[in-house]
Amino acid sequence: MAKCSFCRYDIPTGTGTMFVKNDGRILLFCGSKCEKNLLKLERVPRKTKWTGAYGSKAKGAT
Repeated sequence: MAKCSFCRYDIPTGTGTMFVKNDGRILLFCGSKCEKNLLKLERVPRKTKWTGAYGSKAKGAT
């Protein structure tokens, strides 16, 4: 199982969206809500209450 690049929840196999940036980084999204929040609205997952990364001060958390 992969994890969503924005909300950090598990993505079931066969679902979700893969976005490949020009620098080669791969971003996985569970749905369009997460994709739009990260790419279009440029929100920070640590400051968005409904994400799994909210309030996280763990090293490497985005």
